[in-house]
Amino acid sequence: MTNGEPLQPVLLDSVILIDHFNNIAAATDYLSDVREIAAISAITRAEVLTGFDSADEVTAAKLLDRFRLLPIGAEVADLAARLRREHGWKLPDAFQAAVAGHHGLDLATRNTRDFPPDRFDFVTVPYRIKH
Repeated sequence: MTNGEPLQPVLLDSVILIDHFNNIAAATDYLSDVREIAAISAITRAEVLTGFDSADEVTAAKLLDRFRLLPIGAEVADLAARLRREHGWKLPDAFQAAVAGHHGLDLATRNTRDFPPDRFDFVTVPYRIKH
């Protein structure tokens, strides 16, 4: 997966973790590769946990707790507002980009519709799913 190249620290977008919980092997493998250098935002945590009932939420939260949770303060909120205006992103996407940018991280996502990697150099697409 890494072709021998060192992995860069990343902010995990929600879709990567959701893929893992949906038993997508590529997502699970990627999370295993980056678990020591990956972080999540409060947006990711909320989006992922939304998909679980209360019985399964505890298990999901335990996995999320393994990743550093990056805060969203005034600087990140202001940057998210600016990015939303500039790119027309939905607010959660603007927050993801703002958190990644503020902390100097790449955003690991499969959401190439909103984050085309050829347009945004902070985007990394760690795997693709064939439909």
